[in-house]
Amino acid sequence: QVQLVESGGGLVQAGGSLRLSCAASGRTFSRYAMGWFRQAPGKEREFVARHSWIRGSTYYADYTDSVKGRFTISRDNAKNTAYLQMNSLKSEDTAVYYCAAATRGGDFDAWGQGTQVTVSS
Repeated sequence: QVQLVESGGGLVQAGGSLRLSCAASGRTFSRYAMGWFRQAPGKEREFVARHSWIRGSTYYADYTDSVKGRFTISRDNAKNTAYLQMNSLKSEDTAVYYCAAATRGGDFDAWGQGTQVTVSS
């Protein structure tokens, strides 16, 4: 079973930046779709970004509207690690951020433990 470990969360002022990392086990990481989700207090978990393998070394990234232009998802296959670069952070970005992997080409079936991101205004 694939294991995911997030890191990089913390406290940042509004307008600041953070980079989250997600280290994954698994021998075919390069073909996993990797995703980031978040859950704010009192709210349901929501999709943030996804990085999907298309073919060869081609990937496709998509984002929820509220983070477009501010967040960037990427990966380093040599390190089995996915990233979420978060810029121009807002107080409404405060949440626990979860990394997820779709290891069989379908739904996300592996999840990390989450990392807290707090943006102070």
